[in-house]
Amino acid sequence: MPLHVPPAPAPALRSVLAALGSPTAVRAARTPSLKALQGQPTPVSPLPVYVLDQITALGGRPRTRLTGWRFLIRGAEPGAAAAAETMLTPDGWAFSHFFEGPYVASTERALRQAESLTTAYQPRLLSVPELYMVTLWLHGDHVADPSSCRSAPGDLLVPLAPAPPGIAAHRPHRVADLLPVLTHRLTPTPLLGSPA
Repeated sequence: MPLHVPPAPAPALRSVLAALGSPTAVRAARTPSLKALQGQPTPVSPLPVYVLDQITALGGRPRTRLTGWRFLIRGAEPGAAAAAETMLTPDGWAFSHFFEGPYVASTERALRQAESLTTAYQPRLLSVPELYMVTLWLHGDHVADPSSCRSAPGDLLVPLAPAPPGIAAHRPHRVADLLPVLTHRLTPTPLLGSPA
């Protein structure tokens, strides 16, 4: 079943197009693949980016917040060469930066895998900064407003490569199953001799 990709906010897309059209912005970016791109660079696959923080074992609920929109950047060759990210400012959506690296190809791979699922999902990206981890978040409410940060019971998280040790990349996990693993990873172990 196809993924239901939400439309990116028009100002976010305009800011990326303006940055791609600016020789200064492209030249200043630390993305050799973007500079070497053949053909017109085109932003594709807009995905809302959320951050998951305040993960603790104390029974509190982690907080998820929308922080930006990410666009994969393609040229004449197949596959994305880089990505562009926007951020929300007091004045609205603005271009943040270009980047390249393993998460670009890993995002494309995860999106292709998700296209073969039988359930409709809304694709999102979920970053867990405390673990240096990014996942493709397949939101079960495929018509939800992207500004909604709440997970649904059927949501899946697909860790992108490189994933933290012990967490398999590109393997879908239910949110309810993966969250305890992340919580355990972030809970400090008591030192020997310290009170329990």
